Amino acid sequence: MRRRELLAGAFAALGASALRAAEPQPVWSEALQREARSILDGAASEGLDPADYRAGPVEAAFARYLHDLHLGRVRARDLGFGVTVPVQDGALVAQALQDGIAAGRLASAVERLTPPLAQYRQLREMLARYRRLASGPAPGTLKEQLVAFGDLAAEADVNDEAVKRFQARHGLEADGVIGRATTAALAVPPARRVRQIELAMERLRWLPQRSGRPLIAINIPMFRLWAWDADAAEASPALAMNVIVGRAVRTQTPVFADEMTHLIFRPYWNVPRSILQNEVLPAIERDPGYLARHDMEMVPGADGGAPRVRQRPGAKNSLGLVKFIFPNDADVYLHGTPARELFARSRRDFSHGCVRVADPPALALWLLKDQPAWTREAIEAAMNGTRTQQVNLSAPVPVLLYYLTALVSPDDGLLHFPDDLYGHDAALERRLAARRR
Repeated sequence: MRRRELLAGAFAALGASALRAAEPQPVWSEALQREARSILDGAASEGLDPADYRAGPVEAAFARYLHDLHLGRVRARDLGFGVTVPVQDGALVAQALQDGIAAGRLASAVERLTPPLAQYRQLREMLARYRRLASGPAPGTLKEQLVAFGDLAAEADVNDEAVKRFQARHGLEADGVIGRATTAALAVPPARRVRQIELAMERLRWLPQRSGRPLIAINIPMFRLWAWDADAAEASPALAMNVIVGRAVRTQTPVFADEMTHLIFRPYWNVPRSILQNEVLPAIERDPGYLARHDMEMVPGADGGAPRVRQRPGAKNSLGLVKFIFPNDADVYLHGTPARELFARSRRDFSHGCVRVADPPALALWLLKDQPAWTREAIEAAMNGTRTQQVNLSAPVPVLLYYLTALVSPDDGLLHFPDDLYGHDAALERRLAARRR
């Protein structure tokens, strides 16, 4: 009876429909049980912990493994991330398991439920590589380190180019100088990098699958945006640019997925209440000419409410000359900025939560490429014209703001390890530890 309860519990984790599909419990042959145990023993290759699947009947353990492989061990929303796995995915896990049992080959269920993103497969390969590094002797000299991490050929001498490549992959100023930050990055043991890759693979399980539509994706800790045409390979983005994200301490950019619907040339900036109270009003008290100097004006509040402050369109506008809207509860959007010099920094968390893009005209041109009237010249004219203008997209474009501290960049095909800017890795570690307890 205890065995049946454990099996039912495992299938219940896949959803009510899965539990119904599992009654009566399917018959597992000895061959299937051996295959399941072999797959579970190799769970580490998928960034999972084999110890999580050693207790209880192998049938229940394998059901849990498939769930964790496809949907993740932790729910994104439990960490405050606004990405949700479709409800039907639980039923897909149960169906894949049933089909694998019926076919007498459980590996087919694993193949079917492994995240389909190319990024996941690339990280899986890098995980194996860094595990080998972690299990061997630690590299001692700078040359040994650069060779081990793939930044220097074994037959070459240490050079600036190899150091710059290492620095760029770790989110550092690529100046070729072995300073404090570079020394600290070189000292991170491979075992820690293994864990970063495992956490990144966990987060990839939360992401929506590619839909065959165009896509904009922003990896927050890497301060980087990519845009893909419909059905384009992950390694071939149509557009890439640097971005500025929310400050790490108080105004973090949230992680979520939504759809962009329109853009606005020469936007007004309606100053949010928090910025008004904490920054603008104190500045006005110190300097009565603050509003005029920053092209700001007081306007009546909605429905007779308190007056509000907005910044007029133009070169001084904090949103730049265009903003890109994907309506969301956090009121986050993409926009330009007059503070162009900040894009030269290696660490770029300066905003109040929205994302500033380095090349607004290029992003606008890509979004409006199916509207022939919007040439580069027309976009530049609208940005530098005299009126505010909204332009709707022909179809909504998915936007993904995600968070990986280990990823193979589409820019160069290299493994990058940006800093855990917002401490999300640490939070995920705590959640996984609590799950084990």
